[in-house]
Amino acid sequence: MKKVITYGTFDLLHYGHLLFLKRAKSLGDYLIVGLSTDEFNEVKGKKSYFKFEQRKEFLQAIKYVDLIIPENSWEQKVDDIIKYKIDIFVIGEDWMGKFDYLSEYCEVVYLPRTPIISSTILKNLIDNC
Repeated sequence: MKKVITYGTFDLLHYGHLLFLKRAKSLGDYLIVGLSTDEFNEVKGKKSYFKFEQRKEFLQAIKYVDLIIPENSWEQKVDDIIKYKIDIFVIGEDWMGKFDYLSEYCEVVYLPRTPIISSTILKNLIDNC
């Protein structure tokens, strides 16, 4: 069984997220999502509209996602890859090169973003309403 892992906040879940998760799952048989906790989002300088448990519930409803684990720090990725016997680490191309160091443990794939839609765009629309 080929295992894939990705990480993110997945706030204001949208079509781009869905396509990303679908493409990530297509690379293997089992997709694990490391979902950023509210506390870790603060460390990253992000404020999400939805709390961790709500974002987790949204992701659980997506058929491509097999397991959701909390992402508590940048450093946990290597431990997760080893613990879950990950074959492929997947992240959006906006992170290009930032996770190349993980190629020592598994294949690293940067997927293209879906044009026109992003959580940042949605947040700006909400804030300007």
